[in-house]
Amino acid sequence: MRFVCEFERSLRQIRPRPGCRVVQYSIQGNHVHMLVEAPGPDALGRGMKSVGARLARAVNRVFSRNGPVLADRYHARVLKTPREVRNALAYVLLNARRHALRAARKVGRGMMVDPATSGRWFEGWRRPIGPARDAPAVAGAHTWLLRKGWRRHGLIGLDEIPARA
Repeated sequence: MRFVCEFERSLRQIRPRPGCRVVQYSIQGNHVHMLVEAPGPDALGRGMKSVGARLARAVNRVFSRNGPVLADRYHARVLKTPREVRNALAYVLLNARRHALRAARKVGRGMMVDPATSGRWFEGWRRPIGPARDAPAVAGAHTWLLRKGWRRHGLIGLDEIPARA
């Protein structure tokens, strides 16, 4: 949990910057999924470089180490349709459920929001989860697809198990 707090602190520091915005995220055991908005490839590259550097500093702080953290660059996929965005949101926010199922662990029907995601600030859950107790670490979406368009295909249920991206 300490790493999640450090990661969120880092995101809060870059949240007000114009250009590249981290809109949703989930932290997995050895990787991070993020939905990011950027006006173009150059802004995305600069923004991801900044996020990567901050992520590395957070890892090094938490684990009392130094040196490089990221083995690879990021994988970018441009989402073009409301359905693609809805599926990506479910995949990112509910990824822990998918991993639990793959590991043959029981997946409960009433599962809560994964604390290693931005799900507590997400406003598209099928059932309201109540207000978050802390300020968002993620930026608000600017594009129509991430603000409203994806809702054409239904709000997201906490009991969903996302398909492979």
